[in-house]
Amino acid sequence: MRIPIAILSLCLAPAIAFAQPNFEVPKAVPIDAETLAKIESKMTELKGKLPAYNTRGLSLVADPADVEVYYKAAEWMVRHGEFFTKDTAKQTLAVLDAGIERATQFKSRKAPWKEVRGKPVIFGFRSRVDQSIQPFAVTLPVGFESRARSVKYPIDLVLHGRDQSLTEVKFIDSRDRAKAGPAKDRITIEVYGRGNNAYRWAGERDVYEALDGFCSHHSINLYKAANPPPPPVFLRGFSMGGAGTWHIGLHDPLTFRAVSPGAGFTATHGYIKNLPELPDYQERCLTIYDAVNYAENAFNVPVIAYSGEKDPQKAAADNIETALKAFKEPMNFQHLVAPGLEHKQPPEWLAKIEAEFAKLQSAEQPRIRERIHFVTHTLAYPSCDWIRIEGLERHYDRAVVDATWKQDRSPNVTTKNVAILRIQLPQNFLTPRTITIDGIELPFPSNPLFIKDENGKWILENGTDDSKIRKRPGQQGPIDDAFRSRFRVSGPTKAGWSDATDAHAKASLARFGYEWDKYFRGKLPIEAPVAKADFPKSAILFGDPSSNPEIAAMLRRLPIQWTAEKLVVNGVEYDSKTHVPAMIYPFSQQSSPAFFHHTYVVLNSGHTFHAAELKGTNAQLYPRLGDWAVLKPTPTKADPAAAEVVAAGIFDENWQFVK
Repeated sequence: MRIPIAILSLCLAPAIAFAQPNFEVPKAVPIDAETLAKIESKMTELKGKLPAYNTRGLSLVADPADVEVYYKAAEWMVRHGEFFTKDTAKQTLAVLDAGIERATQFKSRKAPWKEVRGKPVIFGFRSRVDQSIQPFAVTLPVGFESRARSVKYPIDLVLHGRDQSLTEVKFIDSRDRAKAGPAKDRITIEVYGRGNNAYRWAGERDVYEALDGFCSHHSINLYKAANPPPPPVFLRGFSMGGAGTWHIGLHDPLTFRAVSPGAGFTATHGYIKNLPELPDYQERCLTIYDAVNYAENAFNVPVIAYSGEKDPQKAAADNIETALKAFKEPMNFQHLVAPGLEHKQPPEWLAKIEAEFAKLQSAEQPRIRERIHFVTHTLAYPSCDWIRIEGLERHYDRAVVDATWKQDRSPNVTTKNVAILRIQLPQNFLTPRTITIDGIELPFPSNPLFIKDENGKWILENGTDDSKIRKRPGQQGPIDDAFRSRFRVSGPTKAGWSDATDAHAKASLARFGYEWDKYFRGKLPIEAPVAKADFPKSAILFGDPSSNPEIAAMLRRLPIQWTAEKLVVNGVEYDSKTHVPAMIYPFSQQSSPAFFHHTYVVLNSGHTFHAAELKGTNAQLYPRLGDWAVLKPTPTKADPAAAEVVAAGIFDENWQFVK
């Protein structure tokens, strides 16, 4: 059923239309010409000293990103004019001086910053998403031995709160100037996460890449079956960091020994005051990041929630507790409430959280969980220990796998809204002969994949199921999902079929480029169109089949008709001179594609939320167009990329339109 256009227009109104927290960006402080020239001179000097990534030998000393991150910080500061205080220019110069010193040390095959203990130290990584350089900070205990065979210290992965004046320069300078604090027997990793996005989309991937970057620096294997055992990882954050901790910790519970979300938000409705009911395809996409939908995953990981008694964001933990009232399984869930406090997490309460972590860090972890209760709503989050969901009956509905496996018995699994299930065994694990799924006993070969047949009966899949176009982990949409993994962008290179749609494609690409640069802290990976449509990463294509040859080459793979005269989407014909499609579609189908290697084709869209939402509360960063939409450009002087949403929706599990 098509949503009336009046309703669509209301739901796509800017975030400021709804009552919400106010996050005004500070006004920039004017910088005198002499200071700016000095900054630019030092940038030129540092750029000339940056180590090459393919330099043999030198790259073994440290990651070149540890140096380049200092240049990147200054580059973004100058380009966006983010001098928010009278001290920002001085901080920028200090960051450049530190970067020049590191570059000199690196050239001499030295990396003394890796030997610092007891205070924060800045490191960098090159993002797998867009190849941008991103910072993170690490504080190592005094007794930490780099590249030791075993690591005796637990890892605290820390997500920061919202700060409208936060930049790479501020993040780096504050850590570089920090003094050694009280001795702690914990490793602390602080994630920048591209600023203020509640660790969603590319910010979510940065959390894992910062952790991977640290482990790579020190040759730490986090695989739980490693010998010696890996150090336990604890995830915590407050405010916006609490929101990130809620969703990451409940989406991916077994990566962490425990999680401690402080405040934050766990549901879009309620946190955004007076938000009206949204179109169905938007409401369904709220289940991607609304952590309350994943509350029962607390069964798999201890949760130590924290709230101030008088903090409105106490509702985040209250929502989870309410969702768990009907769930009678035993679990380790605590809600620490600080009497009389508002939106604060004082050191004494952080110490209480760390004390709870300490109780859990020495607990022996089983090689395989005997009992799993796993909830998801999307194949973006498909796995929990030995269970991997590879197909749903309907995306964004609640899917549940409850599984028991004791070594002396066959696995017993019950499911809801699951169509394809894989059982993942650790190496050298005793393979059972049979498995029971929803009361049906089946044989259990190595690496088994089970599917439901047309009658809803579970059967053992013969083969890898590669040839079928279906939604699968890493290829499930919506449009915004393409920007959590590696992608590249190409725009129009020739004239299109109409001036109106040409102008819209160019304006949309320009808007995406600015918003990615400003709010996701990376240069948009724009590349010239390729001659052959065969991509190792998602292709984000702007234009029409006339203006962009890649769209022409791809058109036969897409479920639309698009000529100079007409555009046919979901059986409805539109004038192609006044309408454009925006959509995501799988380009290649591979068996269980790795998270960072899935491939999509996206037409005429970057993120489907924009600057107004990115400047507002992070709860606004939800998909606006689902998997597909038909847009009618309505450009204005203030917004050349403005468009009316004529139709939009979500593809079914076989990437087909839902009639």
